[in-house]
Amino acid sequence: MEQKRAIQTVLPERTAKDSLGEVRIPANVYYGAQTQRAVENFPISGQPLPSTLIHALGLVKQAAARVNRELGLLDAEKAKLIEQAAAEVAQGLLDAEFPVDVFQTGSGTSSNMNANEVIANRAIELGGGQIGKDTFIHPNDHVNFGQSSNDVFPTAMHVAAVLEIERELLPALRLLQETLEEKAREFDDVIKIGRTHLMDATPIRLGQEFSGYASQIEHGIERVEAVLPHLRELAVGGTAVGTGLNTHPEFGRRVAAVLSELTGTEFVEARNHFEAQASRDAYVWASGALNTVAASLMKIANDIRLLASGPRTGLGELLLPAVQPGSSIMPGKVNPVICESVVMVAAQVTANHVAVTIGGQWGQLDLNAMMPLMARNLIESIQLLARASRMFVEKALKGLTVNREVCEGYVERSTSLVTALNPLIGYDRAAEIALKAFAENRPVREVAYEMSGLSKEEVDAAISPRAQTEPGI
Repeated sequence: MEQKRAIQTVLPERTAKDSLGEVRIPANVYYGAQTQRAVENFPISGQPLPSTLIHALGLVKQAAARVNRELGLLDAEKAKLIEQAAAEVAQGLLDAEFPVDVFQTGSGTSSNMNANEVIANRAIELGGGQIGKDTFIHPNDHVNFGQSSNDVFPTAMHVAAVLEIERELLPALRLLQETLEEKAREFDDVIKIGRTHLMDATPIRLGQEFSGYASQIEHGIERVEAVLPHLRELAVGGTAVGTGLNTHPEFGRRVAAVLSELTGTEFVEARNHFEAQASRDAYVWASGALNTVAASLMKIANDIRLLASGPRTGLGELLLPAVQPGSSIMPGKVNPVICESVVMVAAQVTANHVAVTIGGQWGQLDLNAMMPLMARNLIESIQLLARASRMFVEKALKGLTVNREVCEGYVERSTSLVTALNPLIGYDRAAEIALKAFAENRPVREVAYEMSGLSKEEVDAAISPRAQTEPGI
């Protein structure tokens, strides 16, 4: 049988050159030789850097060109073309031109040069030149003027993190907090049994439980906000090792000011450029704050999943909205899939934090050599937490209801009600009542009438479920 031959499309190429020689690259791309070498050298994950980090690189290059123009260090016409091309990168118009894998050179040099080449060639095109033939704008001499990968890449890391936290994560967490607070108010009159060690404990109001969840998220917001001042410090201006070699002494301060203007949020030059380039402590701290938020989300989602379990043979106190069928074999089964999704997100954020922590420890001597990995993981954690928080609100919490009958039934059957009798009859006597009620499967109230030595009115007043949720009443 005749075998069919695969049809191969030969794409046009052009020749690009760098200090190591010539490289063949696709004719229709803006990037150049160093980018192509990185693509060939790092065929690892197939994952490029997060687009938000690419956009931040564009912002940094745009700000740098403007500052160099204002300082009279770069030809005004060239600088304006570079600014325009860099703005296109910042706007996400050239994302396809950034193919370099996350697992690349630890300083991010490959991606910095990727940005330099793309911006240079696009600027040439904007100026009426031809890519591959005209070189009146150079990736290193013009686009990268006054910069080093060692200060540009960490600067972009911080810019991307701040923008994602402010624009995506904090609004999502505030929405989650507000929704949990609404549920706390809605459920405040529902008395249920508390559980410690997963075993019956004294009564609690469902609204009180949800107020705890809301407070967890409120504290999480505060923790995330606390890391922002350190992420606002930018390494730009330090060049290779923090000394600022080959750059204007005002460059870092001015670039931070322009970035503040372009983004609408505050950035400042690093207080110490040696710390800003040799370490990534601010990133590790930020990741730690995200890890804490992830821990909170896992606890909240798991609690709601447990409280909604059943619905007939589990706890069944809460009723989650049915968003999709839960089984391919059991008709009518509905699973807590939104809660499970949130739990998986929290687990991934924790895993990301481990990698970020190891990355932070890799700041050897005068440069951290794990920056692309750290950037990828932190940005993913921010985005995952933001999206999961919004999904949790929209798909689970807004439609969450309570099974009041089940909650009331558990309270009356729980032997833990006897705890309120301790001050009146002592721990040992109360324990005897609890054990007898459990052994005979009778309500604590009924056994207490018989064994406590108190009047019926005194027993009822002491073990009132509502009163037990309001200490001092």
